[in-house]
Amino acid sequence: MIQKVELIKVARGLRPADLILSNAHIINVFNGEIENGNVAIYGDMIAGVGDYHLAQEIIDIRGQYVLPGLINSHTHVESSMLDIGQYASAVIPHGTLGVVTDLHEIANVCGIKGIEYVLNAVRRLPFEFFVMAPSCVPATLLETSGATVDAERFRRLMKRKEIIGLGEMMNYPGVLSGETSVLDKIKAARNKPVDGHAPGLSGRDLNAYISTGISSDHECVTLAEAREKLARGMYIMIREGSSEKNLETLLPMVTDLTYKRCLFVVDDRNCTDLLHDGDIDAVVRKAIELGLDPVRAIQLATINAAERFGLKQIGAVASGYLANLLVMPDLKRFETSMVFHRGRLVARDGQFLFKPMANGRRSLENTVKVKPFGVEDIRLKSSDENYPVIGVIPGQIITRRLAEKITLDKNGFIQPDVERNILKIVVIERHKASGNIGKGMIKGFGLKSGALASSVAHDSHNIVAVGTCDEDILTAVNQVISMQGGLAVAESGRILASLTLPVAGLMSDKPLADVVKNFTNLEEAVKDLGCVLEAPFATLSFMALPVIPELRLTDLGLVDVNAFRIIEPYCKNTRFLFGS
Repeated sequence: MIQKVELIKVARGLRPADLILSNAHIINVFNGEIENGNVAIYGDMIAGVGDYHLAQEIIDIRGQYVLPGLINSHTHVESSMLDIGQYASAVIPHGTLGVVTDLHEIANVCGIKGIEYVLNAVRRLPFEFFVMAPSCVPATLLETSGATVDAERFRRLMKRKEIIGLGEMMNYPGVLSGETSVLDKIKAARNKPVDGHAPGLSGRDLNAYISTGISSDHECVTLAEAREKLARGMYIMIREGSSEKNLETLLPMVTDLTYKRCLFVVDDRNCTDLLHDGDIDAVVRKAIELGLDPVRAIQLATINAAERFGLKQIGAVASGYLANLLVMPDLKRFETSMVFHRGRLVARDGQFLFKPMANGRRSLENTVKVKPFGVEDIRLKSSDENYPVIGVIPGQIITRRLAEKITLDKNGFIQPDVERNILKIVVIERHKASGNIGKGMIKGFGLKSGALASSVAHDSHNIVAVGTCDEDILTAVNQVISMQGGLAVAESGRILASLTLPVAGLMSDKPLADVVKNFTNLEEAVKDLGCVLEAPFATLSFMALPVIPELRLTDLGLVDVNAFRIIEPYCKNTRFLFGS
């Protein structure tokens, strides 16, 4: 109460502020205008905007812009491949001071223990961190996950104060069929926001999906899809990640009539992109380059996010709001010169000014458990020259189901066809040492030789690998296993580059600069092998995700996502029977 009384005095000009940012152009996200004046800060709060001159400290920003800290409305922090402290050191200098994350990556490997690890790690980091409870652990029954969050554990999780809603409901077939376990999770969210994940859903099925209380979607890839979902009441999260690039396509839907229902998100963004290009600031910057008014772009990355999730006291430069502020000289370049979290300077000119803490990682290490296998176990046999092939779409995470004529050797084993860009893809189960190995063919990576492998494979995070021959695939996969998680590139039986990810097989325990250096070496090695994709490892990570159309591969076999069933159970050891 004393603090509130003192805040009132500062707001009325009766006592000095702790800090004033003077001579500022202030972005008003409420009316879309730019005001000239000063920002008075007391403690961790904004006392007022306007004519203030008394303060313990005054920083003359000389006509630079002051705007609210950016809010990333939907992301998976694990996809950065950085431990949480290093993730903070990457995004905060770029102006991200609010993160809404769905921790289903680490939860699908380690369960509730993984969520608790992240929540403990963020407590002393200078940003606001909000968690949407993972709705799908496991993500589906079409793959093997490392953990299960049952109904009772889920209800307890939803009661935690850090949990602000229910994360993306990927199991849209379960919603549409009225599965009790799925609907119980939505019910457990009560009045909290529920995020959606419904690629391509339309018409009556879309109405049915929304009728359960699901109120957002980040999977729109066409303008027509986004407009239909917005018209039915959904918030549209316009996504621009490392491999999922939808901003240019969807930006025309942002108008004076619709903008309040639109948000900017990254979903998945790797460490290199975060360091060099940025986080939400990169999305805002690109939107401005594409012609969106800068203030409107800022609204989509601040107040719209705060209001969608009911986040009080963030998202605006106004009295009574937390002093989470950015200072930048030019809205079009959109590069921060100063970042303040709760009134404290935490980054300047792209450099963080805090200590990225990390502790308690050991409980999430040694999560890679693979039954020994050899090159003979990843061979793929077929009696038919025509075979279903996963078709990669550059810049998207949706795929196409292709029917390709494939090459068979004298024993009937399918051979990669480098000239036609058709390669082998395998998924090896790594949680229970079951021996499950899914095998298939994929078109679009462009490798001329070698292989790449990764333990980052949404959402169950088994080991996924693509290559031009079985021997190099085996070499790359064995490197990932020996590192207890990570990424690897192999050629001619030797490792060209690798990155160790010992924390749940998803995140590094090394500093940001070291991780980026190793990851850059990996991507360069892949491109030297002929890969034509802009983000090869990010693309690879989605090839095992059986909730995004059209064709995927899991450790249980080849999945027709539209039919939501396994059509080619080529895994080594499966207890299921599937239709063809």
